[in-house]
Amino acid sequence: MIITAEQIISLLNLQPHPEGGYFRESYRSDEQIPPAGLPDRYPGARSFGTAIYYLLTPGTFSRMHRLATDEVFHFYLGDPVEMLQLWPDGTGGSITIGPDIARGMQPQVVVPRGVWQGSRLAAGGRFALLGTTVAPGFEFADYEVGQRGKLAAAYPHFRDLIAALTGGE
Repeated sequence: MIITAEQIISLLNLQPHPEGGYFRESYRSDEQIPPAGLPDRYPGARSFGTAIYYLLTPGTFSRMHRLATDEVFHFYLGDPVEMLQLWPDGTGGSITIGPDIARGMQPQVVVPRGVWQGSRLAAGGRFALLGTTVAPGFEFADYEVGQRGKLAAAYPHFRDLIAALTGGE
């Protein structure tokens, strides 16, 4: 039996994600790091770690954003994902997250804190089920949405992909 995106959404109880795609938090540590134990970039206590399921479909994408914390992506099932990373030094690059390591795909990808990121299914893909892990744990206060004009001006070599990963701005 071939599983569909709709079945995955139902079986894993995924919900629409504010940045695009579908998700569900699958883990949040019940222990917290107090503010005194964290760098100043965190405005309050954080869970030790969090994890989510994340699903992309042909009509969705992960909009350009950056986090205050490193994020680790894990490929679980489906078709390859194209991820754009834009680094603070003005460089950037595209990484393919997927199962075919012989063809250069990576089943696990780290996005360092402060790096702009956005993702979409590779052309022709039906869906991709990923997971992400964040430590200290994710909070929306640590999430910043990228603005198309500013990102395109700062990273002109990636203008077209930035436009695809920022939606109808």
